[in-house]
Amino acid sequence: MSYSGTVVVGGGVIGLSIAVRLAADRSVTLLDPAPARGASWVAGGMLAPVTESWPGEEDLLELGCASLARWPEFAADLGVELRTDGTAVAALDAADAAQLDILADHLATLGRAVDRLTGRELRKREPAVGPSVRSGLMVPGDLAVDNRELLRGLVSAAARAGVTFDRRCAQVVEPGSVRLAGGEVIRCGTTVIAAGAWSGGLHPALDQLVRPVKGEILRLRARPGVLPLTHTVRALVESRPVYLVPRKGDELVLGATQYEAGFDTEVTAGGVHRLLDDAERVVPGIAEYGLTETAAGLRAGSRDNLPLVGPLEPGVLVAAGHHRNGLLLAPITAAAVRAMIAGEDPPAEVLAADPARHVPTRR
Repeated sequence: MSYSGTVVVGGGVIGLSIAVRLAADRSVTLLDPAPARGASWVAGGMLAPVTESWPGEEDLLELGCASLARWPEFAADLGVELRTDGTAVAALDAADAAQLDILADHLATLGRAVDRLTGRELRKREPAVGPSVRSGLMVPGDLAVDNRELLRGLVSAAARAGVTFDRRCAQVVEPGSVRLAGGEVIRCGTTVIAAGAWSGGLHPALDQLVRPVKGEILRLRARPGVLPLTHTVRALVESRPVYLVPRKGDELVLGATQYEAGFDTEVTAGGVHRLLDDAERVVPGIAEYGLTETAAGLRAGSRDNLPLVGPLEPGVLVAAGHHRNGLLLAPITAAAVRAMIAGEDPPAEVLAADPARHVPTRR
């Protein structure tokens, strides 16, 4: 049996961000057999609360916007660059355009106006968009980050801050202890469950509240003579979402399929085909890109798309269920967990993510 002051279970972007924040004033052990991998490694890197929003998810929009405001400082502290070009949102047919109209109308009622554009106007802003696109939106406030650069920055920051990395697997979290897969127990003062899609199996209160949602992504590189993207492009293609996020060096991340497939992380031929086909209908030049990587990850879904951030019982907190918004919500989640452990009030926008909305917590 060993002892650690605070244990963070999970080394994705959420767990790493929390560990870095907590290590400023306490000893921290991070448990993960493969830190900086998983869903965080295959993420698109979009920081886009406005284009992710939808009627009925106002709390998530407010949470996302509050976290987005923290991103410039967060990125600067880690030495990570942000893309500030904004997002071009494209609709391929009339039904897709109607969905964008609903989004734009919804945002207008919340005082968050976006630019509505015809297909021709959208192509003037983003020349790589093809002639089949019917209409679109421009969202200038969205950001994007290279997720892998971010993870490397977080690992380096955690090491500098004195975080202890333990590559064993956690099996059960109880007040004051974490039981490992081999039977050994780590005693601790506080445990933070931030194991993404695997969080649901670590504590009884999370059973059925966090589930894996499979997503496939492709990484491509523009070959000579191909017109590169200048903005992140999100699109609806016959109601199927697709995104294309440019990276440095003419690289491009293309995603994302979404399946309820348990813990399956195998890339399927059908998923790759659908992504490439839908992307080519929006950005025809994709056909001339080189395909450099295919991968699949497991997002941590929740019942209502809001994450679970808060206490489960004394000495046990959860920070999971971030679904498509793990990177976006990392700064505010880390700040909230630090505040809760210190006995301070977390950011007000995080209160809607209290796990008590699903199950009574014991405090």
